[in-house]
Amino acid sequence: MLATVYPSFAQGAVEAPPSKSMAHRAIICACLADGESVIRRVAASDDVNATIGAMEALGAVISRTGDTLKIRGTGGVPRLSSCEIDCAESGSTLRFLIPLFSLAGCPVVYRGRGRLMERPQDVYASLFEKQGARFFQKEGALFQEGALKGGRLTVRGDVSSQFVTGLLLALPLLKEDSVIEIQPPFESRPYVLLTLQVLRDFGVNAWFEGRDTLVIPGGQRYQSTAYTVEGDYSQLAFFAVRGAIGAKTACRGVRPDSMQGDRAICSILRTAGACVEISDGGVTVSPGELCGKDIDLADCPDLGPVLMAFAAFCEGETRILHAGRLRMKESDRIAAMEAELKKLGVRIASTADTVTVSGRKPMEKPVTVCGHGDHRIAMSLAVFASAAEQPVCIKGAECVNKSYPDFFEALRRAGVRVECEAV
Repeated sequence: MLATVYPSFAQGAVEAPPSKSMAHRAIICACLADGESVIRRVAASDDVNATIGAMEALGAVISRTGDTLKIRGTGGVPRLSSCEIDCAESGSTLRFLIPLFSLAGCPVVYRGRGRLMERPQDVYASLFEKQGARFFQKEGALFQEGALKGGRLTVRGDVSSQFVTGLLLALPLLKEDSVIEIQPPFESRPYVLLTLQVLRDFGVNAWFEGRDTLVIPGGQRYQSTAYTVEGDYSQLAFFAVRGAIGAKTACRGVRPDSMQGDRAICSILRTAGACVEISDGGVTVSPGELCGKDIDLADCPDLGPVLMAFAAFCEGETRILHAGRLRMKESDRIAAMEAELKKLGVRIASTADTVTVSGRKPMEKPVTVCGHGDHRIAMSLAVFASAAEQPVCIKGAECVNKSYPDFFEALRRAGVRVECEAV
């Protein structure tokens, strides 16, 4: 799909979509529970559909009516004779489910698309090797045999919090108690706090002792419940940046007290000079005198691409720190944004872990850019285009389906002119 985004300065309003991060966690917990759960406000993105398909393979029964799922859980992890899981391009699906599916008592094969099987799994590889289980990648697939064991586990904290979440979902089902020691630096801590919150909602207890140690009692069972997925700050960020660089934009449907790490978008934009109003109804962002600042992505890496687009409209220099993990996503997000923003006249440079943006030149003619098969790249470029001087054409724009199929329609509601055509 080719999406053409035009400079647009009309005010608008948009409803934040439900959080993909919370949906993954709630669906998995419901599928492990006894009885039937109802999960409301679940967006039908490719990533969430991958998790649904995987949990159906485990034996859960899932039906959808609109944005509501009814889930009859398995009451734990059943014994299976064999299992092959298609994770599509969802890193969350793969990393959340590896510890769980290890408990199924059979060899498991995980497959995926795009760069998924290139993304590092060293944390699990090391853990399973120490426990005497088989875990290896071959010919574009990941193979696993041998059940996760509890006790005292040590994992790195600087690769991805998804590994910690995967362990937290599985360890309560074991007979023995467990402790996870997270080696500092512990990045993306808010995502682990989200996991603990959802576990509690489904009757499972785990907690921090100190900053880097998690305690997980064994012998627990998930309980069915009714659950509503809250609005997503990582997706709201695109419209908040649109408000900061273009025209006043009201972003409704998020909790002001959310534990999502990407809620940091509000303080980041305000510190840089945007006008940010937070209320029970959501967040409203208006342009201000924008100045470059240092931005730390340690706890909010998903904000990286759209903040690079934002930084192009700030006076002075913006340094985006602790960005290295962006190189291991659906694309190398640093290289992708650097390549495309340079086409749009942005002064941008990078090292392994830092991105520096020093403004931009006004566009003199329309430009065509590439989405790199990465939803956050395509959406970030669209937000940039909404405040540019000339139209921007985004090739491969269908990649937004991975997390936000309605993104371009939402961008229209935010006051932006967008034309999409199949190619």
